[in-house]
Formats: sequence, C-alpha cells, structure tokens
Amino acid sequence: MNSKITILIVDDHKLIRDTWSFILNSDPRFQVIAETSSGEEAVELAQKARPDVILMDVNMTPVNGFDATRQIRKIMPASKVIGVSMHSQPAYAKRMMQVGAMGYVSKNSSKEEMMSAIIEVSKGNKFICDEVKTILSEQVLSEDARPDINMLSQREVEIIDLIKQGMSSREIASRLDITLKTVEVHRHNILKKLSLKNTAALVNFINNAGIA
Repeated sequence: MNSKITILIVDDHKLIRDTWSFILNSDPRFQVIAETSSGEEAVELAQKARPDVILMDVNMTPVNGFDATRQIRKIMPASKVIGVSMHSQPAYAKRMMQVGAMGYVSKNSSKEEMMSAIIEVSKGNKFICDEVKTILSEQVLSEDARPDINMLSQREVEIIDLIKQGMSSREIASRLDITLKTVEVHRHNILKKLSLKNTAALVNFINNAGIA
C-alpha cells in the first residue's frame, strides 16, 4: 500500500476547510496535514509541511491564489497546486495554470471530481474539471460558428465600413451614388449572410471582429 497523499487546504472560509478536511481524512488515500485561510501563510506552510498537493482557493485577499501559487512553485516545485474557485470561466483556470497550478476545479465540483483531481495531479498529470471543460468546448464551437466575413462582396464590405462610421442608409446611397433601395437590399443581404438579426447586432459584430 502506497503512503497517503498529503494535502494542504488553503481557503478563507473555515466551513469549506473543515468540510474538505473531514471528507479527505475519511478516505484512506488522503491525509490533510495543514490548513490556512491566508495565501501568505500558505507559502510558509508549503515550505514547512511539504504537502504533495495544495488545494488553493483562487479568491483570497490580500494575497490571492494566483500570487500564492506563483511563490509556492518557486520554493516548493514538488508540491502540486490545484486551483479551487467559485468561477468556472476558463480564463481563471488558464491563469492558474500559467502561474504553475497543475489542476483546476470549481466549487460546483463533486467530491469524486475533487478526489480525481488530487490523484491525477499527485501523479504529475494535469486536471481540469468537467464544468470548465464544457464551457471551453462551447466557446470553441461558438467561435467556429462565427459568421465568415469573406462571404461578403466588396460592395457589402464598403457599406459595412460606412455603417461603422455612423452613416444612415440615405447618406450611404448618396456617398456611393446608388439608390436608397439598393442600400437597403445590400443591408438585408449583409445581415442574412452574417446570420445577424438587426443593425445593432451588425454594429456589435463589426466592433468585435475589428472589421475595416
């Protein structure tokens, strides 16, 4: 039987620390050897206790989980950090991984998922909870489904540029020397090609896509 995975819990809520200590210590694979509510103290404890795994709350003050993780990775590279946060946005997970965390779970994760994370990172593997992975994949899919600006004709791109400048259809007709009806047809075709509902959505799309 291998020795237990030793754990340091860092969270500024006592109830969360107590709950995780109880759950993990009830499992023969784990042993919580220290806990703290402070990112600053976490750095000192990591050095003294030398835990295998650190459960690191991301949102603490004054020293947050990002800064504490960065410092711990410098002085105790053998300790594997798992970021724990109420935020399931991938940006938080990405930032934690960038500062040296090996795993990331949200506070919506089940105890089974947390235990899987601890086991995986203790082996040197990376772990991202399902909630964050789902959001990530949805973001990638929505990016893939974005309208393609290359479907537009040269004239339609010109009209988009003038809409961006705040011109009305009448002003655009005058500038391009075409009829008002032709401008309206172009605008309708632009919205259809880009799968957008109205001019407000078009302006939003133009700004986000950095067109013209």
